[in-house]
Amino acid sequence: MSVWQLAFLFVAGIGGGLTGSVAGLASLVSYPALLAVGLPPVIANVTNTVAMLGTTVGSVAGSRPELVGQGRTLLRLCLLTGVGGAAGGALLLVTPSETFEVIVPWLIALASVLLVAAPRLRRWAERRAESSGTIRGATPLGPLTLAAAFGVALYGGYFGAAAGVMMLALLSVAWSQSLARSNAAKNLATGAANLVAAVVFAIVAPVNWAAVGVLAAGLLLGARIGPAIVRRVPATPLRIAIGLAGLGLAASLWIQA
Repeated sequence: MSVWQLAFLFVAGIGGGLTGSVAGLASLVSYPALLAVGLPPVIANVTNTVAMLGTTVGSVAGSRPELVGQGRTLLRLCLLTGVGGAAGGALLLVTPSETFEVIVPWLIALASVLLVAAPRLRRWAERRAESSGTIRGATPLGPLTLAAAFGVALYGGYFGAAAGVMMLALLSVAWSQSLARSNAAKNLATGAANLVAAVVFAIVAPVNWAAVGVLAAGLLLGARIGPAIVRRVPATPLRIAIGLAGLGLAASLWIQA
């Protein structure tokens, strides 16, 4: 991989970190960047998953105050999502690359739609919390919620983009607590899925480690400076532009597949 390609991935990582600050969808920038430098789709996906550990650590560290009091329930949830992430990663490794290339445009399109719809999901979750009465502690999660969380983690281990939006919507419905606390739980639950999938990929998958290094560095930097920039840039036009670009990418990949 050339110096220019590595530099491009670093800049893309910064853009991914900024996108994550807007809507939690860093993969919608970083994954296409890996494709742009010539990595095959499956290798790009596993490389992206490993690089995303940087943003996972940062988001969980920033959510520590909201995690207080959720330990017992989150332990069960993270064990489950960790297994789901491992299963999703294993599914990716045993799926023929041609199958993945057919599926991924639809996954990118789903992520793009969820990116545009994210504010509506957040407002709906806030209204539900207000109507049901916000509480400090987390209530136990039922079997259906845990099964749905496993499905989201399975998706996250297989591809990942928009898994955070899905998990936040699920936990907002399942828990009568503030949106900030549900978001913190989402960070930990999806982080567990991503961590286990990344470990699986690091051991047995063809990860491009040079790309991981520069992309992760860019993601960390973008996530660090993102909040300050987002305060000054209208989020809605940026979110819509990224969503439309994602739909365009999905259409292009669908035509190629």
